[in-house]
Amino acid sequence: MSTGTLPPDETRLAVGASIQDTRGDKIAMACIYTALGLFCLAILYPLIYVLSASVSNTRKVSAGEVWLWPVGFTLDAYRAIFDYKAIVSSFGNSVYYAVAGALVATVLTLLAAYPLSRKGLPGKGLIMGAFVFTMMFNGGLIPTYLVVDQLGLLNTRWAIILPTAMAVWNVIITRTYFMVTIPEELVEAGKVDGCSDFSFFWRVVLPLSKPIIAVNLLFYAVGQWNSFFNALIYLTNEHLFPLQVVLRQILIQSKVDPSQMQDTSKLLQMQELQQQLKYSLIVIAMIPPLLIYPFVQKHFVKGAMVGSLKG
Repeated sequence: MSTGTLPPDETRLAVGASIQDTRGDKIAMACIYTALGLFCLAILYPLIYVLSASVSNTRKVSAGEVWLWPVGFTLDAYRAIFDYKAIVSSFGNSVYYAVAGALVATVLTLLAAYPLSRKGLPGKGLIMGAFVFTMMFNGGLIPTYLVVDQLGLLNTRWAIILPTAMAVWNVIITRTYFMVTIPEELVEAGKVDGCSDFSFFWRVVLPLSKPIIAVNLLFYAVGQWNSFFNALIYLTNEHLFPLQVVLRQILIQSKVDPSQMQDTSKLLQMQELQQQLKYSLIVIAMIPPLLIYPFVQKHFVKGAMVGSLKG
C-alpha cells in the first residue's frame, strides 16, 4: 500500500462521513433560508398591504377586500393630502428637524467621543461615568420641561433639536470606533509633524471616520423623523408641528381639522377618504428613510460593526 492512501474500509467511511456532512449542511441551510424567507415575508407584507390600501378604493378597504394587491386603483388620498395645509407644512418641518437635528447631534457626538477615546484625557473615567449615569437616570418630564421653559426654547424649533441633541449610546459607539481606527501611534506622529489637537482631528480623524459619521447621521435623522413626543410637550404652535404629530392626530384621534381645509367639498371628500388617508400618510412618512438608507448603507454597516466592538 502506497504512502498517503487509506485502506478501502477507511476510505468508504471517510466518503460516507463527507456525504453525511454535506446532507446535514444542506438541511441546515434550507432551514436557515426558510426562516429568513418567513422573516422577510413578515416584514414585507405589512408594507405591501399599506401601499396597496393607500391606492385602493375606500369602500373596498373598509370592506376588507384588500389583501395584497390594490383593488379599485385610485390616487384620491394622495391628491387630498396636498389640499391639507397641515400635512404639507409639517412634512417640511420634519425634514428640517431631521436634517438640522442630525447635523447638530453628530457634531456634538464626534466632539465628545474623540477626546474620550484618547488615553491622555484627564478625568476620562469620571467623565465617561457621568455620561453612562445619564443613560439610567434622568430628571423626569416636569424638571426637563421647566429647564426647556427657562431657556426660552418653548414653541421654537430648538425645543425639538436641543433636548435630544446627543445620545450617550452613540457616543460610546463612536468612541469605540475612534479607539479601534485611530491608534495612539498615529496621534503621536501627528504631534511630531506639528499638528495641534484640533488640526489633527480636522485633517486626519474626520477623513478616516466617514463610516461612523454616516452611522450617526442616519441614527439621529431617523430618530428625529420618527419623534413626536417632544413636539407634543414643547410645541403649541401648529406651524411648527412635525409630520408625526399630524399623523398621530389622524391615526389615533381619527379627525381632520376643518380649519386646515380651504374648500368645504374637499373637507367632505377628506372625511370619506379618512381610512385610505391613514395608509397614504404612513407611506409618505416611510419614504425619506427608505430613500436615505441606500446612500449610507455601505458606510453604515462598516461603522456599526467597528463601533460595536469592545474597546
